[in-house]
Amino acid sequence: MTWKLPLKTSLIATLLVMTAALSPRIADASELLMFERDGCVWCARWNREIAPVYDRTDEGKLLPLRRIDMDRDKSPGVALASPVRFTPTFLIVDNGREIGRITGYMNDESFWSLLGKYAARLTTSQPNANRS
Repeated sequence: MTWKLPLKTSLIATLLVMTAALSPRIADASELLMFERDGCVWCARWNREIAPVYDRTDEGKLLPLRRIDMDRDKSPGVALASPVRFTPTFLIVDNGREIGRITGYMNDESFWSLLGKYAARLTTSQPNANRS
């Protein structure tokens, strides 16, 4: 009978770990979510033109990128203003809530312009934002 307590305890611990691992991720304070899917030519173009430098930009430091595969990931773990239907779609997220959206990708100039406007709004509402 003494083996039941350790077995029960280990089963409960295993269930807790599995639940935590499978739960939707809670969004970072501020982040950029990229909704994408296999075969999306505009996603591939963004990956060629923007992805290699994104993390090194001011916007990338303020809004770390998190990719959401629309075919595999069921929940992004954030409150969406409306469903995401097209790829790529970029959500600007602050404290788990969508505060801006860029649907599609045309070119680097329009992407940086739109993202810069959202980032500026975010930094003015957060005077201590971590920008370098």
